[in-house]
Amino acid sequence: MSQTALIGARVLTGAGFLEKHALVIDGARIAALVRENEIPSTCARIALDGGDLLPGFIDCQVNGGGGVLFNDAPTVDGIAAIGAAHRRFGTTGFLPTLISDDLAVMELAIDAVEEAIARKVPGVLGIHLEGPYLNPARAGIHDRARIRTIDPGALERLTRLRGGRTVITLAPECVPQGTIKALTDKDAIVCAGHSAATYDETQQALAEGLRGFTHLFNAMTPFTSREPGMVGAALSDQKSWCGLIADLHHVHPASIALALRAKASGHFFLVTDAMPTLGWDKSTFMLGGTPITAKDGRLTGPDGTLAGGHLDMGTAVRNMIASVGVAPETAATMASGCPAAFLGLEGFRGRIAPGLAADLVHVNRCAADGMDVLATWLGGVRA
Repeated sequence: MSQTALIGARVLTGAGFLEKHALVIDGARIAALVRENEIPSTCARIALDGGDLLPGFIDCQVNGGGGVLFNDAPTVDGIAAIGAAHRRFGTTGFLPTLISDDLAVMELAIDAVEEAIARKVPGVLGIHLEGPYLNPARAGIHDRARIRTIDPGALERLTRLRGGRTVITLAPECVPQGTIKALTDKDAIVCAGHSAATYDETQQALAEGLRGFTHLFNAMTPFTSREPGMVGAALSDQKSWCGLIADLHHVHPASIALALRAKASGHFFLVTDAMPTLGWDKSTFMLGGTPITAKDGRLTGPDGTLAGGHLDMGTAVRNMIASVGVAPETAATMASGCPAAFLGLEGFRGRIAPGLAADLVHVNRCAADGMDVLATWLGGVRA
């Protein structure tokens, strides 16, 4: 197969942005990164005419997009439609995310993701099961009628996906001791969220193998003077990962900035928590029997409860630069290399380096303003 060289854009690598370099793609993989005057003569050339070439964005929490809610369409076609909606905004890898639902819907969702991976639906990396083993006191927009206690058959049911990653969000205080270890022993990635766990209860969960925290600060016990809560445990543990919804509605920019300074390991990744309104021309949809409305970039139910995100990853990156003060390189990595590492896929994608998947996003500039997605590539194929 002939190689192709992408030229004319700055390229983001682990060493920062490189000028006057070409990215050589061979099939689905990155073959090399060379100076523009060293491009092999056999390479076809594609001029990008400026801008920045970044690793493709990876979103670990995608409830919907393009008018489709995964809970309502747990099918291959539904997954493909959601992925296509997000691809316009630079997302080249994602986890379809199922909000707390009936067991039959969970099984349909897992089967659909397994089939989507087998059929090579672009970008599908696995599934995120956000619930139903949550704390009703921190349900947020989740339907409390669908929140349940864990049953003996849950371990097999939750971990039966083959061919992709399984992320499970649960409330540690609501499952028996040993559940998290049993799930991680079956290769699930367990996160805490929608939880009223104390600091000590969260520490116990971390000792069992808890790997991350779903939408840090939201729907969990806060940090206070006498009880550090789940937020305190998340920020003091340097090995675990924290997802952040950087839409400037779920978390104040100052809170994000403080969190980044507190957790020196830098184990943060951006998520959209996106709903059907993303990439859709309508501003209202039904979540179960509850109408959800998007207004001024904020999704809420009738009582004002936040109901996921009306957010794309490109905007999340831009918000991190403009409102939190994060360097462009760091913000882009929080949307690519960091989620890849959280999923244990850092050896396959999430960075621009030889041998990794040629999943890329071209933007006019990785900056605080006017960051527009111009093109994406998945496995070396321009989408």
